[in-house]
Amino acid sequence: MQEPPRPANEDDRLQALRQLLILDTPPEERFDRLTAFAAQEFDMPIVLLSLIDAERQWFKARVGLDVCETTRGISFCGHAILQDDTLVVPDVALDDRFADNPLVTGDPHIQFYAGAPLKMPGGENIGTLCLIDRTPRQLDAIDLAILASLRDLAVEELVRRAHGEPAR
Repeated sequence: MQEPPRPANEDDRLQALRQLLILDTPPEERFDRLTAFAAQEFDMPIVLLSLIDAERQWFKARVGLDVCETTRGISFCGHAILQDDTLVVPDVALDDRFADNPLVTGDPHIQFYAGAPLKMPGGENIGTLCLIDRTPRQLDAIDLAILASLRDLAVEELVRRAHGEPAR
């Protein structure tokens, strides 16, 4: 397993995340609906709206997972925020970064991961909208476009929430 490295803009990224005043807040329908829709649309057992803090990943919304956070060191999303494109790992057993990760070898037994980075208006990737399955699989171009659109909606709602605007 490889721990995710810190992005070059880590200080700015954490500041952008914290300015949202969203960490450790109760569930919100606007985000719960989005993850529920993604789970249904992609027939995924686990969908997360994951925010990457300094030492943990915290789930603002989740489907199919009981825990509300994990350490950043074992997070798949910590790797996904290092790029702007969606990180897709069709079979984690074939990827040295993840093959012996405790989230793969133990519960929830991740075998597929796709994480679309949540890019804030200032350019900082603060987390992901991610799809997780317990079996290897692929996403096609249409799937990636749908995931990107859902991610964009999540970012729009994060920004609206930060400005005190109601959900759409």
